[in-house]
Amino acid sequence: MIPKASGVSIFGLFILVIFSLGMPMDSAGHAPPPSESVTRQIQAGKKANSLINEKSPYLIQHACNPVQWLPWGDEAFKRAEQQDKPIFLSIGYSTCHWCHVMAHESFENDDVAAFLNEHFIAIKVDREERPDIDQIYMAATQAISGSGGWPMSVFLLPDRRPFYAGTYFPPESGHGRPGFLDLLQQINGIWQGDRARLTGHAEEITHGLLNMASATAAEKPLSEELLHLCFKQASQGFDSDFGGFGPAPKFPRPAIFDQLLRYNAWQKNDQAREMVLFSLKKMARGGMYDQLGGGFHRYSVDGQWRVPHFEKMLYDQGQLASLYFDAFLVGHDPFYRHIGSAILDYVLRDMTDDQGGFYSAEDADSVDEHDRTRHGEGLFYLWQEAEIVRLLGVEAGAIFNFFYGVETEGNALADPMAEFRGKNILYAKYSLAQTAQKFSKSEEGIKNILAMGRKSLFAARQKRPRPHLDDKIITAWNGLMISAMAKGFKVTGDDRYLRAATGSARFLENNLVNRDDKTLFRRHRDGEANFQGQLDDYAFFVQGLLDLYGADFDSHWLELAVDLTKVQIELFHDDTKGAFFDSPSTAQNVLIRMKNDYDGAEPAGNSIVAMNLLRLAQIIDNKEWQQRAEGILSFFAGGLMSQPFARPAMAAAYDLYRQKPRQIIIAGTYGAVDTDQLVKIINTSYLPTTLVLLADKGPGQRFLEKNMPFIEYMTAMDGKATAYVCENFTCKEPVNSAEGLSALLASPGTK
Repeated sequence: MIPKASGVSIFGLFILVIFSLGMPMDSAGHAPPPSESVTRQIQAGKKANSLINEKSPYLIQHACNPVQWLPWGDEAFKRAEQQDKPIFLSIGYSTCHWCHVMAHESFENDDVAAFLNEHFIAIKVDREERPDIDQIYMAATQAISGSGGWPMSVFLLPDRRPFYAGTYFPPESGHGRPGFLDLLQQINGIWQGDRARLTGHAEEITHGLLNMASATAAEKPLSEELLHLCFKQASQGFDSDFGGFGPAPKFPRPAIFDQLLRYNAWQKNDQAREMVLFSLKKMARGGMYDQLGGGFHRYSVDGQWRVPHFEKMLYDQGQLASLYFDAFLVGHDPFYRHIGSAILDYVLRDMTDDQGGFYSAEDADSVDEHDRTRHGEGLFYLWQEAEIVRLLGVEAGAIFNFFYGVETEGNALADPMAEFRGKNILYAKYSLAQTAQKFSKSEEGIKNILAMGRKSLFAARQKRPRPHLDDKIITAWNGLMISAMAKGFKVTGDDRYLRAATGSARFLENNLVNRDDKTLFRRHRDGEANFQGQLDDYAFFVQGLLDLYGADFDSHWLELAVDLTKVQIELFHDDTKGAFFDSPSTAQNVLIRMKNDYDGAEPAGNSIVAMNLLRLAQIIDNKEWQQRAEGILSFFAGGLMSQPFARPAMAAAYDLYRQKPRQIIIAGTYGAVDTDQLVKIINTSYLPTTLVLLADKGPGQRFLEKNMPFIEYMTAMDGKATAYVCENFTCKEPVNSAEGLSALLASPGTK
């Protein structure tokens, strides 16, 4: 447990509250690229600071601030030490709404900038480029203030140890909240007059972080009870009215839904299944889902999934698309397949680079289409009732507005933001049946009217100023999207998704894999690959490669996954205490190497590494990798056995670990009709713990035979593609018909 160093103990009664209203853990934007905006500012007479040479859209956004920002690195730390100044570290990302607010209120303020420049060394960090730095100081911020979020505001000694932190600070003090300039003045006063107090707090906080990072494996045996407990904890927090877990704000957390589907596959637990299906339907009918353009906003500020913070993150799209396709396989309702496809179509349309990579995010904020000097959150997505009637006509407009909950005074609940007043967020308030009854029409007729209405509003919306696009290509998040596109192809048969998955994998291999040593870079933008890959970059990319192999059976992806895993073990594994660090052994200027096991907005790297190692251990018959996966689970056993709801992706890895290895080997030619018939049966079945391989008598089979010699003997029967369903490397009677394979998969023990 990290000791909490209260802000009150540092600043007395002056600082009673860290102002974080409306800024949960993940608040997040096609305006002109930041570089174009900076060029215009320079042409208008503004001076650029050191961030002008950076590639990060977030850092470039601040390149013309009067604050003399420096990027994270030796130069900044050297200046802090030589000038005997504390460091002000600001961490955020380019599509973060409250980051924009604090930038406008404080970092563009000449008085604030003058004081900050005189008394501090100011450093800007893009958390998406440097999650290792973000992780350390987020832990410190939560220890100090009791909460965390972005923008993150951290004060450091010149040696990078934190002594005080918070999130957003308003420009002026009031209502018990410290204004940013007042805070700077208070800290400077203590720095000048009582520095020992700050040093003491830095020592206390750093000691707590080190204790957390140096924890040893918990001496607690793992058992299936953790899977039952995970379900129990989920059901206790389940919102039976609107789905999801806990009160507002609500985050999707796809990993918990994934684990509940796995639990249902094992236990045939209808409650686990229905919690997922109900929640996903509620989410997709709410305002958090973009009813016109597809894709999900980051989270809902209310408990009904109605009012989102409007940023769209790639990592959410990847995980949620995969989840909706799984929900279709489990529930057989085409609604879920439609939502999964709509997410992927949104990504292909708006978040895909010409070279194949996937972009990081779209902003919450945009410019008002009627007043280009005004900008605010959600403007791109909001509608007035009269506007819709004008576009669709009186009758169609009335039907559309009824179905989507549009009101004359606006439906965005009681929100203080001016841009929401009188505006509407589209959400499916009524069903087709209710709408048909209201307007005395057939459901099919209502469905057609709504479809034409969505098409018309989408076309009108496309003419509005778009939100800023963060066009960084992040290795980890591309890995998640590769998995989603591969699954989308398997479930729908749409070749566009397979081409997109393959295109991203090739882009990463060509641009973000170091050709000399197979190490990964974290980020690609504007022709430059930079920053050492973190554990989640290796984990999510390897997972994507394994899932891509399951879609196109190209063994090249398996070979690349194996190569990257070898490098990952060398750079990240803790040979002394077990599990994997989140940053590599070669990391520079990192105060502490952390290990994370919380599966939040993104699953923890260790959780996915454990799953990958278990999958790869079967493919290359590597008992050492099986043991390393077991080592991860053992290291985190204490938390996993007591709070699996916080670690559902790791619980899923344990679920795979406890089972005997299961494989389906198809002996046939990829792309042949008979092979495709068998593959289609597999692709339309929910088989979360079953490995599918292709024995094709080509390069793929030769790769597999090196480690799984028995595959050599798996041949087509009677000249037809044949499926071998095996458990613990013992196979059932082979079948070469779709009907026979369906019957085998329906039998117990093949999930």
